[in-house]
Amino acid sequence: MLDVRRLYMLKTVAARGSITAAAHFLALTAGAVSQQLAALRSEVGVDLLRPDGRTVALTEAGRVLLEHADRILSAMQEAESAMAAVKGTVGATAALAALPSTVTRIVAPALTAPGSCHPQLTVTCSITDQAQLRELALGAVDVVLGQRYPHMPDATPGGIDVSPLLDDPLLVVTAADRGDDRPVALRELATHHLAVPPPTTDCGEAVLQGCRRAGFTPAPRYITADIAAQITLARAGLATALVPRTALDPSAPGIRAVPIADHPVRRLLFAATRRTENANPTTTAVISALRTAAREGHTA
Repeated sequence: MLDVRRLYMLKTVAARGSITAAAHFLALTAGAVSQQLAALRSEVGVDLLRPDGRTVALTEAGRVLLEHADRILSAMQEAESAMAAVKGTVGATAALAALPSTVTRIVAPALTAPGSCHPQLTVTCSITDQAQLRELALGAVDVVLGQRYPHMPDATPGGIDVSPLLDDPLLVVTAADRGDDRPVALRELATHHLAVPPPTTDCGEAVLQGCRRAGFTPAPRYITADIAAQITLARAGLATALVPRTALDPSAPGIRAVPIADHPVRRLLFAATRRTENANPTTTAVISALRTAAREGHTA
């Protein structure tokens, strides 16, 4: 009988591209992973992986086995969710992956909420903007708080359910003593010293497209994906920044944040989980807390 743990290792190696990367993800040594994959190869009697430059790739047999492994692992996840639904109780732990820009107004308030309603629940949180949905598909996390800009294609992997949380506009951020509180037309920023994310990022591409719709191509003075750095430059009067509303601390001194009047740039924040026939009470509790925090943060 095939070992489910070895099937999961095969899936992880295929997703990570190398045994070393998979071992790091699984908190094992590369030798231990290689040993288990060798045992899996002996069980099926055919090579499952082949060298591909500095990485490894699935053989045809490996691809066939991985298709079955996905179904087997999904069925196990379904069984776990069904048992949790029958018990109707929230589990002890859940893993969340969230964007750095959501910590202040969504993640931090949300993680205080389950403690009062579900004292047995501990939520661990990975703050990252890299490959969150892939981590969810691999089973590394249980819930993802992610984003999607209008220009981005829907790249949601199969077997993942996405639930919209909040429509989050970018605001024009300047030093508190610059200008007034009226909305600013994006075209007015053509003459400003801008601090924006790199155009290779999702937010940077969205800002670039918005400026072009307003009739100009920005020539930013400061390029950084670090939102804290953008806000610091704006507070110092060195730049004008375009920052998602939820990334701003409403109590932060020294800055003014106003809406874009003519060509709004916005992102959709969403919560994602693995799809199951039965709702898992634990992930449901986490998403409910995120949704409440997003709604209260939006109206704050």
